[in-house]
Amino acid sequence: MPSPNMEDYLERMYRLIRDKGFARAVDIAKALDIQPSSVTHMLQKLDEKGYVRYEKYRGVTLTETGRQIGRDMVQRHRDLSKFLRLLGVDDERIIFKDVEGIEHHLSPESMRRIRKLVSYAEENPNWWNIYITHS
Repeated sequence: MPSPNMEDYLERMYRLIRDKGFARAVDIAKALDIQPSSVTHMLQKLDEKGYVRYEKYRGVTLTETGRQIGRDMVQRHRDLSKFLRLLGVDDERIIFKDVEGIEHHLSPESMRRIRKLVSYAEENPNWWNIYITHS
């Protein structure tokens, strides 16, 4: 399993590749607000673990495993953001900060239950509105 830090990199690379078609170390560094040398070091680790293919000065591509983890992290981020909005949190800065703080620490079982609750709430907005009104 990748570390939370590795998951952050894979999520960011997945987003960059999805949105721009490619991810370079300089793009990753800018997106994560860190030094390019730190990115290069992490890309080498991710390559050793089989999550990316990294060639110095040529860029980075995600392996199928890396792509799946990145996609899962994007989905987890989206689901947790929806969950917090459903709870009435409406400040996007708070949502982002809170999601970043918890997304790596929830078990798959907890995420399944959160997804199930979010899905139910979206399909039954009247039930959810009653809950919000009384909380």
